[in-house]
Parts: sequence; structure tokens; C-alpha cells
Amino acid sequence: MKIVILDGYTLNPGDLSWEGFESLGTVEVYDRTPADQITKRIGDADVVITNKVPITKETLSACPHIKYMGVLATGYNVIDVEAAKKKGVIVTNIPTYGTDAVAQFAIGLLLEICHHIGAHSDSVKALEWTNNDDWCYWNYPLIELAGKTMGIIGYGRIGQRTGQIAQALGMNVLAVDKFQMKELECDTMRYVELDELYKNADVIALHCPLFPDTEGMISKASIARMKDGVIIINNSRGPLIVEQDLAEALNSGKVYAAGLDVASAEPIQADNPLLKAKNCIITPHISWAPKESRQRLMDIAVHNLKAFNEGKPVNTVS
Repeated sequence: MKIVILDGYTLNPGDLSWEGFESLGTVEVYDRTPADQITKRIGDADVVITNKVPITKETLSACPHIKYMGVLATGYNVIDVEAAKKKGVIVTNIPTYGTDAVAQFAIGLLLEICHHIGAHSDSVKALEWTNNDDWCYWNYPLIELAGKTMGIIGYGRIGQRTGQIAQALGMNVLAVDKFQMKELECDTMRYVELDELYKNADVIALHCPLFPDTEGMISKASIARMKDGVIIINNSRGPLIVEQDLAEALNSGKVYAAGLDVASAEPIQADNPLLKAKNCIITPHISWAPKESRQRLMDIAVHNLKAFNEGKPVNTVS
């Protein structure tokens, strides 16, 4: 069996092993694959593994040996799933691998907003503490989270884990989700409608998928319904936010700060208004990327292919 991995670098820049795939067939690994090389590199491969390299209907037609495609991510919109179905090609994804990592990162963004730890460390190293008249100082307002309310939009695995950490910090949690697990409700967590969340949350964390009804949900209209000085955290999907509207709200002070690990176009474009917005932390889509999380992803991807070989495919999306 010939296995081609089209863009392996992000998952494995050298600190993991491809041996799980190598035990299943002959493996060709490419760090990155430009659009004009996709068909050539796939060639007569039986198995294609991709993260963000798109596999179109045309590619499937040009590469008739493909029997299986594995996506090294939860989202699988890079593959024309309908075309794959018509050709009898099995497509799998990685539904759960980074719950702890992504929740931890969401809280990390929030804590950085509350304390500006990096900036204060830089200040000390620049000898501003050494030369200060007082025994301590702070260059930014510091925020205590205990007693405040976090609104979490999307209360699946990641949202729940974020909520657990927020509760451990002394916060109350308001959750919005179509599928409610009422047994999770307690004195410090309850389900509400979206309007109530907007009205009462001091912090809003987005952990929902990108669907037509969630795209652009953080906009001028929804921000107007939020508390003055709200903090917004998004390490889910960039297009959940209308970025120009958020930038304007940050610059006006309506939104106190935002912590973002995603953008509407990735890599982020140089003209993105959030790059120059006040009190906006932006990181390069790395919530998922601790080594432990990437190893789980690798293990699941290998398991998916093994299950396919045994005639019992799992985590299928086509």
C-alpha cells in the first residue's frame, strides 16, 4: 500500500515519528505541497493523508488509485466529500484529540489579558523595575476573575473543559448549546439563551463550530448587546467574528480586550484590522499544537487507517 502525506510539517516538524504509518505501507512524506504539485505527488497512491492541502473532484478523477483519504484535523472541508462518496473513497477525520490543549489555551489567552505577564516580564528585563522608585508597579490594569461570569458559546467537550477551568478560578459559567446536558448544571454553571449570555457575561469564549448560522455571529449587532468592557476569546474558528466590527469595538472601548488564536483568513492577512486594534492578542492558530495533543492526533490517524485496512472504518465522514 502506497501512502502519501501531503503536508506533514505542521503536525510533525520533527519531534514525532511517522513509524505508525510506515508499519502499514510505503510512505512518502512532504512537508508542504503547492497546488500545482498535488496530483503529481499523489500519483498512484492508495492512501492520501492531508491536513490543509485541498483534494478536489478534479484531483480525485486524476488519481483513480485513491481508496482512502485521512484528514489530520477535525474539520474536513478541504476534501470534496461528495465527490469522494461517488467514487467510493473513504474519508476520515480526527474528531477529538485536543480538548485539554485548546481549553487550556483559551484560559491562557484570558489570563494574559488579565495580567500581561509577558509585557511585565519584558519590562523587568528592560530594567524598569530596577530603576523604579517603588517596590512594585504595573503597566496595565490587572483583573481578578473570581466572581465574574464567563459565557461559553458551544458547550461540547472543549467548551465544558474551559468551563471547568473557569469554575476552578471562581467564575460563574453561562453556556449556550443546542444539545444541553442538564446534569452539568450547578450553582456555578447553567444553560441560557444567547441574549442572556450577551447581556450578563464579563468574558465570552467561542467554542462552537463554523456553520452558516454561526458565521459572523460576533458582529456590530451582537456586540451592542454585550456588557461594556466585555472580553472576547476565540480559539475556535476565525469567521465566527466580523473582524472589522470587533476592531472598531476594541478601539472604542466597548470591548475591553480580545484574545484570538484564529483569523478569518489564515495565515492572517496584512490588512486585517485586528492587527492594529487596541488590546488585541493574536496567536498563530496554535491552541491544538502541544506535543501531547499532536501525538494523540497522530495515533488516531494511524488507528483510522488500520481500521480501514481491517474493513471496519471508523471516524468516517464519507
